[in-house]
Amino acid sequence: MQPVRGGFGLRAHAPGNGVEMADTKSTTDHGEIRQWVEERGGRPARVTATAGGDDAGILRIDFGEPDEGLSEIGWEEWFETFDESGLALLFQDEPDNRFNKLVSR
Repeated sequence: MQPVRGGFGLRAHAPGNGVEMADTKSTTDHGEIRQWVEERGGRPARVTATAGGDDAGILRIDFGEPDEGLSEIGWEEWFETFDESGLALLFQDEPDNRFNKLVSR
């Protein structure tokens, strides 16, 4: 799939079949991110093996699937690391769609 810029985010097209996938949006807004995550039953998390001392490590959104490598952290710590790392959240804003990816701004 090749992302094509359009509208407020990226629109992905599946090559050869003419099927268009949902718009992918990007945001750095803490309130928007928290609302999107919590509406889908998610919570802020980190990859446990990458954390140490004052470093939260690699951030993730945990939707409760079995993954012993993740540990829940508070929103304050999650957003502090999110901002310090210069990240943005890519997501699809459709009900029950949990597609997300943390990317560089």
